[in-house]
Amino acid sequence: MLNAPQSYRGMVTSPHHLASQTGLAVLRDGGNAIEAAVAVAATIAVIYPHMTGIGGDAFWLIHEPGQTPFALEACGRAGRKAEPDFFRARGHQTMPQVGPFSANTVAGTIGGWQAALAVSEQWGGKQSLGRLLEEAIYYAEEGFALTSGHVAALHKRKPLLADQPGFAAGYLKAGGAIPEVGARQKQPALAGTLRRLRDAGLDDYYRGEIAKRICGDLAQLDSPVELDDYKSYQARRVSPLSTQLSCGTIYNLPPPTQGLTSLMILSLFDRMGVNDAEGFEYLHGMVEATKQAHLVRDRELADPAQMARKAESYLSESALQKNLSAIDREKALPWPVDAQSGDTIWLGVIDNQGRAVSMIQSTYKAFGSGVVLPETGIIQQNRGSSFVLEEDSPRCIAPGRLPFHTLNPAMAVLNDGRVMTYGCMGGDGQPQTQAAIFSRYALFGQGLQAAVTAPRWFVGRSEKADFAELRLEGRFSTEVLEQMRNAGHQLDILEAFSSEMGHAGAIVLHPDGRMEGATDPRSDGAVAGY
Repeated sequence: MLNAPQSYRGMVTSPHHLASQTGLAVLRDGGNAIEAAVAVAATIAVIYPHMTGIGGDAFWLIHEPGQTPFALEACGRAGRKAEPDFFRARGHQTMPQVGPFSANTVAGTIGGWQAALAVSEQWGGKQSLGRLLEEAIYYAEEGFALTSGHVAALHKRKPLLADQPGFAAGYLKAGGAIPEVGARQKQPALAGTLRRLRDAGLDDYYRGEIAKRICGDLAQLDSPVELDDYKSYQARRVSPLSTQLSCGTIYNLPPPTQGLTSLMILSLFDRMGVNDAEGFEYLHGMVEATKQAHLVRDRELADPAQMARKAESYLSESALQKNLSAIDREKALPWPVDAQSGDTIWLGVIDNQGRAVSMIQSTYKAFGSGVVLPETGIIQQNRGSSFVLEEDSPRCIAPGRLPFHTLNPAMAVLNDGRVMTYGCMGGDGQPQTQAAIFSRYALFGQGLQAAVTAPRWFVGRSEKADFAELRLEGRFSTEVLEQMRNAGHQLDILEAFSSEMGHAGAIVLHPDGRMEGATDPRSDGAVAGY
């Protein structure tokens, strides 16, 4: 895919074509960007359960013409019983990665929808909650066709998740077999939950009948999350991080997300003076900027209440110059840092008033904790597995503490008036892919779809090797690959359109009102515009 669809009245992009169509239908019915985003988010939470769900977390960036973007933090906190001794008493010396004890935080996604719709009401939004949940309820009740990515995730995660409460009954065939691509998947309990939310309102998820059902099931599983944790939850409106580049201002989420990482990569690269988007200088520069940003991220980022410095301090000119001076323009920095994977969805919407949404929601790893609650059909996230049990770490689990998040939706306001909403799933790969797409489009003038389709890279540890590699799709030139090896990069060459590179997307609003969108050929997505 090379050409970006264009329209003037509204546009949606997401990693599943049915979800994009849902959002477009809301825009056609007179809905605004937030209403369409909620409809997309609800639909994809049903039809992409390996990537997201209503038992996870979410983050939003929202932009109105002439205003500074603002952010919504829909991230749940650790339960009141979630202390290191709770896990040690149950035989865990490290934080569990799957199962009931990894489901140790409140799920914030629905709270994010609630907070976003409150903003929509201020815009004059008139779409009913029933309209926004209509397609999600249909697909949960009547079923949807499983994608190849869904089935691949089942093959990868079944050994870890097959014995988790509710997982086999929810996602495997009788006898534990994995269903085929195209098989119809129904989720009747989840359909009932969505209907209850439609009728009782989203607050029911935290302070009503749905909350009681969720926490009753969690209590049966000995999770450290209780009803009082849900009752006290509220999504928060926060100020995004931002930084000025040569081409405009870019925005991302503050901690506990890794939004700083995305901003640092682009800030460092923009100062390198690279002149083209595909040669050795570009790829090496991006990779080395990523390493510097990850060193800061892994050392510093956590619940902001536990951080020694404010995140924005790392975007000061003096801090960036210090990191820039540590980059060798010819040689690779040895890279022993472990990578974090994650399965997530990003979506973007722009409406006919020029209001833009960049939104990301996730249950973290594929199928989250693997725990499917019987009363509600909700699969619980394992975002709390990013905590640690060492008390001297800023990421140590504690009651009410926010987990470190790989989620980070992005947005930019360019000097010429263009507004760009963009993002990607993929754990550590999210900021790297954001940097690839933005730099190719905004710094070097590639077409938007071409920038998403172009070959990507991933700095991180490979599952098949005991050293930290630079993974690249097999579409870079032989010359560039040889130059990268000569610079000391240890390369792992993947297939041409590898799902390991995440599912990205973008929409750009031009000053004349024209919109152009891009979707990732590595996903099942689509751009829908009118």
